[in-house]
Amino acid sequence: MKQKNLKNLNSFRRTGLVTVIAVYFLILVGGIVRSTGSGMGCPDWPKCFGSLVPPTSVDQLPKNYQEIYLEKRLAKNERFVATLDKLGFDKAAERIANDKTILIEEEFNATKTWIEYINRLIGVVIGFLIILTVWKSLKLWKIDRTIPILSIASLVLVLFQGWIGSIVVSTNLLDWMITFHMILALLLVVLLLYINHRAFLVKYENHKEDQVPSKVKWLLVIGTALMVVQIVFGTQVREELDQISFAMGGMMRDTWIEQIGMTFLIHRSFSLVLLGIHLLYFFWAFKYTRRKSPVNKWSQALLLVIVMEIATGIGMAYFAIPAFLQPVHLLLGSLIIGVQFVLLFQLRTQEDVNLITNPS
Repeated sequence: MKQKNLKNLNSFRRTGLVTVIAVYFLILVGGIVRSTGSGMGCPDWPKCFGSLVPPTSVDQLPKNYQEIYLEKRLAKNERFVATLDKLGFDKAAERIANDKTILIEEEFNATKTWIEYINRLIGVVIGFLIILTVWKSLKLWKIDRTIPILSIASLVLVLFQGWIGSIVVSTNLLDWMITFHMILALLLVVLLLYINHRAFLVKYENHKEDQVPSKVKWLLVIGTALMVVQIVFGTQVREELDQISFAMGGMMRDTWIEQIGMTFLIHRSFSLVLLGIHLLYFFWAFKYTRRKSPVNKWSQALLLVIVMEIATGIGMAYFAIPAFLQPVHLLLGSLIIGVQFVLLFQLRTQEDVNLITNPS
């Protein structure tokens, strides 16, 4: 490979790695926003209280600021509902139009406002990193056109994610919108990981990974699919906790878990099923791969993160849901998805190499 192409690939992969780390950091910060109840710290979007730099005191706002921003949010929701109707999502549009919680306008809280503002600033940084990724990917057009095409797709996804974030605010943190927002973030992570993996294969076109039985790959596919289901269950638990917290004014945290009921029990039991599946996967990966192979190392990392995820879940269940554990639990769950997809890419490495070197 020419030196210039090698330099462009290395530069692209470094940028891609930084972007993935930044997205995970944003997921962590998003968890902090959720656990501190700061999601509506800024009642408008993309500005915060109509300014690029938010206020630090309620005295900097007009007396009727709550009515002002409620009217703006409702106007935006009307346009969103009309769009959903045109696209055929009648039930979703009706749910938003009839949801009375959207009418609740929070009072100004400087701490919550700045937590949400920092969250948005990190999102802007990620936007610039994605643009940089696209720019660097264009230099790889003659080597592998799929890389710049997928990089542009990631930029489109980020723009869509930003718009969905504005809808999350305008709908006053509607539960299913937050879940959709989270799923889009995970989709962005997977897309960026694959782009980076593909650049790795272009650089090391003669790279060969250990050949493992198809049962190992399929077990990991099943584990990944079930992990996505588990994350959805987790968002439902989180939504119910938010409702309980609101009803109890944030007090008596040690009673919240017992009030959730069946949703929490399913989420907890499902974690044991996932652990069992991944223990079997780890045993097979250890059996069929070299000890120092990437698959073996990533498999060890996967098992470690799963154990840590379960540990934080136990910590929340038995220690009155400590606020600091909630974003950590969310981050670890997101990391599991990322590591699973890295392994899936690794397990089909040879097929990818053949596709890139012999596209016909």
